[in-house]
Amino acid sequence: MPELITDPKLLAIIAALSYLLGSVPFGMIVTRALGLGDLRQIGSGNIGATNVLRTGNKGAAAATLLFDGAKGAAAVLIARAVASEDAAQLAGLCAFLGHLYPVWLRFRGGKGVATFLGIMLALHWQIGLACCGTWLLAAVAMRVSSVAALLSAASSSLWLFVFNDGRMLFLAMILTILIYVRHRTNLKRLKAGTEPRIGEA
Repeated sequence: MPELITDPKLLAIIAALSYLLGSVPFGMIVTRALGLGDLRQIGSGNIGATNVLRTGNKGAAAATLLFDGAKGAAAVLIARAVASEDAAQLAGLCAFLGHLYPVWLRFRGGKGVATFLGIMLALHWQIGLACCGTWLLAAVAMRVSSVAALLSAASSSLWLFVFNDGRMLFLAMILTILIYVRHRTNLKRLKAGTEPRIGEA
């Protein structure tokens, strides 16, 4: 963990604003703007890019992926600019929680993979790229989005050791645990052999 040097009052403000930024449901905004319907009534009902892809609009899915990643990265970069590294990590965590549990949607949000990748890229771009590469390789090899997500999240702690940066280990472990919790239904389907492949309903 980084040294706690930012004023607690500023940390509280950063935490609240980062949560609000993370809670913006870009998947719903994109699908509604393109006339694709209510994302909560499509596929799994999830607000993330994988479910947006089930609308058949790859551009909408790509936009959702980018926006969801960007909000996590933006929270980290803004916090780092106005405070320090402790604030940056807190901002990343709160933006992530905002995406998973947005107040606007009765705390029923996404599974956090794109936001996780955006946060990791902003905190340490080499580790972020390594996590993205892990996701891409797993997605291409396995053709199962949830497997790629779980492997990418789990790999983050390994990449921290590879790049010799232990300051992010606690945060990476929390984010990984939360991603696994949010993928618990996927884990059940994987065990049962019923998890859909990328592009399937």
